[in-house]
Amino acid sequence: MQNDNVLIGNHEVKMTDRKTIYLTGIKKIVSFDNEEFLMESNMGVILLKGESLELNKLDTSDGNVKIKGKINSMSYVDGKQKNKDESLITKLFK
Repeated sequence: MQNDNVLIGNHEVKMTDRKTIYLTGIKKIVSFDNEEFLMESNMGVILLKGESLELNKLDTSDGNVKIKGKINSMSYVDGKQKNKDESLITKLFK
């Protein structure tokens, strides 16, 4: 998911009962499966881990994402991107 023409403003995270998470300010979803989502937000790279995760809502124009499943953890992998040429995989294994 990527829409470079849209200005994504605020970044919010709302989680309900570890079953549903709603995020705003998402620039793109880098990769995902039923146990992990790797997303790029306007506040940095987010790594979401859990079980039976599924993308429930995706709004590419506003940068809104809703994910359902059992959420075990959410973390920001780094701050804002320092070097756009550096790959996300390289950042994860520093």
